[in-house]
Amino acid sequence: MAAKAVIRFAVLAAAMTIAAVPALAQTNDSNAGRTKTDCTDTTGAAAADCPKDDKGGGAGGGQGAVVLPALIVDLFPNPPASAAPVPTPRPSAPPADTQAGPPAGGPIVSPTDLVATAPRRAIAGAFVPDEVLVTVDGDAGAVQQIAASFGLEVRSQRQSRLLGTTLVRFGIPDGRPVGTVLAQLAADGRTQRREPNHIYSLQQAAGIVNYAFERIQLDNKQASGENVRVAVIDTGIDDTNPALSGVIADQFDAMPEVPIEKRDHGTSVDGLIAGVGALEGMAPGARIYHARAFEDGRSTMDVILSALDWAAEQNVSIINMSFVGPKNDLLATACRNARGLGIILVAAAGNNGPKAPYGYPAAYPGVIAVTATDAKDGLMPQANRGAYVFISAPGVEMVAPSGAGSDVVTGTSFAAAIVSGAIANLIHAAPERSADDIEKALAATARDLGPKGRDKDFGYGLLDIKAAEAAK
Repeated sequence: MAAKAVIRFAVLAAAMTIAAVPALAQTNDSNAGRTKTDCTDTTGAAAADCPKDDKGGGAGGGQGAVVLPALIVDLFPNPPASAAPVPTPRPSAPPADTQAGPPAGGPIVSPTDLVATAPRRAIAGAFVPDEVLVTVDGDAGAVQQIAASFGLEVRSQRQSRLLGTTLVRFGIPDGRPVGTVLAQLAADGRTQRREPNHIYSLQQAAGIVNYAFERIQLDNKQASGENVRVAVIDTGIDDTNPALSGVIADQFDAMPEVPIEKRDHGTSVDGLIAGVGALEGMAPGARIYHARAFEDGRSTMDVILSALDWAAEQNVSIINMSFVGPKNDLLATACRNARGLGIILVAAAGNNGPKAPYGYPAAYPGVIAVTATDAKDGLMPQANRGAYVFISAPGVEMVAPSGAGSDVVTGTSFAAAIVSGAIANLIHAAPERSADDIEKALAATARDLGPKGRDKDFGYGLLDIKAAEAAK
C-alpha cells in the first residue's frame, strides 16, 4: 500500500509540474506605412487604381513556380472558435548554447500543436514551399533555439547590412504550409520580420541598331559614365564578350552551388549600360559590379538580398534590378536602406501586361520604375501598368551583346538598363548631385507621352537626359 501511495504521489506531482509551465503569446509586428498604392489590399479607397485580376494564386509548388502574384487567396481559414488552446514556445527564454539541446524556457512541443498568435498568412506570388525568411534579434544560440522550438531547420544565416540584423533561412521539414509557420513564428518576440522566400523572375520579352541614344537625347559621341560605379543584379555573364572588355570591375556569385548555364540576360544588361566597341552602351567608362543571382530566369528572396548586400558594400552609385516578383517586406526594407545610403535604385516595371499586379521592387517608394517604349515612342504592349511606373525608356527590339555574341532584345529589363546608363552620365557630369536631385530632374524633364502629366502607362514620360542634365 505504501509503495502504491508513493507512486500515485509522484504521478500527481509530475502532472502539477507540467501544468505550471505557462504558455506566453507575443504580438506580431505592425506593418510599415505605405506611401504607394497597395494592390494586395482590395478593400481600401486606393483599390480603384489597381488592376483587376480574376485569377487565383498564392502557393508555390515544386519547381514550376508562377512568375508574378495573382490575387491573394485565403488558403488557411480561421480555426473554429471552440478550438482548445495548446502550448506555445516561451518567447522570452534566454539564448541557449547551440549544443545544449532544448530551450531553457520550457519543453519543446510538437510543431502541429503550436499556437499562431497572428492570423495565418495567405501568400501572394510564387515562393519556395518549404522555407521561410526570418530576421532574428539574437545570436546563433537564439537562432538554434527558435529552430528547435518551432520544428525548423537552419539552412543559412548571415548578418545583413541593409536589413541591419541577422537574416535566417529556416527550412520546414514536416510539410507545414508556409503561411502557418509564419503565423506560428509571430509568437516568438525574437523574430522581427517573417516572410516567404519569394521567387522573382527576369523581365525579358520575346525578341536594328540601338536607337536609344537618339530617343533619350544622349549624344553617343559625348556619352560617358567614366568611373561611375554601377551594380547589376542579374544572371551570370559572358565576360569574354568584346562588348564587356574592361567593363566589369568585380563579380559576386550569390548562388555558387548552382552551375551557370544562362549568360545572355546579364550580358545584355551590362552591355546596354556600359558596353564598348560596336555595341556601345549608354555610359562607356562606367565600372560594373555584377552580382549573379539568377539562373534559368529565377531567383529567391534570400539570394537577391545577399546580392543587394554585396552591392551596397561596393560603394556603388546605382543598382540596376531588371527583375520582378511579389511584395516582400524584407526587400522593401533593403531598398529603403539602400536609398538611405544615397544609392539610386532602378528597376524593371514588368512585362506581364496591363492587368498584371504591381511588380516589385519597382513599385517600392524610392525605386525608379522603368517601362519600355519602341523606336516610335509607343508603349510595349506587354508592359505592366500602374501608378508606380515612373519613367519610359527604349526597350523594344534593341541590339545588345549576349552570351552568343549579340541579340535583339525586348523588355522592361533593357529599358531599365538604358535608364541606369543614362543616370551614370548625369553622375559623371555632376558627381555632387544627390539621388533625390536626379530623381526630381528625371521627372521634371521627361517628355510627356500619354495623358497630360504622370500616367499609369508612361509614368512621367520618355527620358530626356539632355534636359535632365541641364536641370540643376
